[in-house]
Amino acid sequence: MARISMNPPRTLLNRAVEWYSKRTYGKVLDPAKVLGHHPRVLRSDLRFEQSVAKWDKLDPGLKALAEMGSAVAIGCSWCVDFGYWESTRKGVAPQKLRDVPSWRDSGLYTPLERDVLEYAEAMTATPPTVEDGLVERLVTRLGEAAFVELTAMVAVENLRSRMNAALGLTSQGFKDSCEVPAAVGRPAAGQAGGAPEAGGPGTAGGRG
Repeated sequence: MARISMNPPRTLLNRAVEWYSKRTYGKVLDPAKVLGHHPRVLRSDLRFEQSVAKWDKLDPGLKALAEMGSAVAIGCSWCVDFGYWESTRKGVAPQKLRDVPSWRDSGLYTPLERDVLEYAEAMTATPPTVEDGLVERLVTRLGEAAFVELTAMVAVENLRSRMNAALGLTSQGFKDSCEVPAAVGRPAAGQAGGAPEAGGPGTAGGRG
């Protein structure tokens, strides 16, 4: 249950966002509804997401795993739900997305993908628990530009997931079932690096 009204004023901006959202996603995204109460925040979010969508130094599959890893760690079911739908549309293997909560026990991931997921969790923990060895491996495999983009993407997903979770936004049904079990070995929700409900990342304008 959203913690504020999902019926923002019927301004020209909100009507335009509603039209675009329905045309692109088939429904109005809940983050757009709540941000619609503050036009400047909504405009800033839309411009920011449009800019983020143009980053292209990091492999899209790795980017999707980093986003999902952060959303799962925070426990944002809206982001997990939407992110699963969006990432699978872009060709990311569904099972890899479904296994994110228990990635340590899954045999689906390459060593690089496992490092990306570990980095997303470590960055998302409060306080962050990033270790030098992990960073060195990632920079060596990805290069400096892609590593910077990876770091920025995890930070962006933290912004999305923490905002949406705090606003009480939950799955809109983009994924049939978004109740992902808590990540193995992670703290319970509400603790540092909290464990998730289920489901990917997203904001008012979507992510692509």
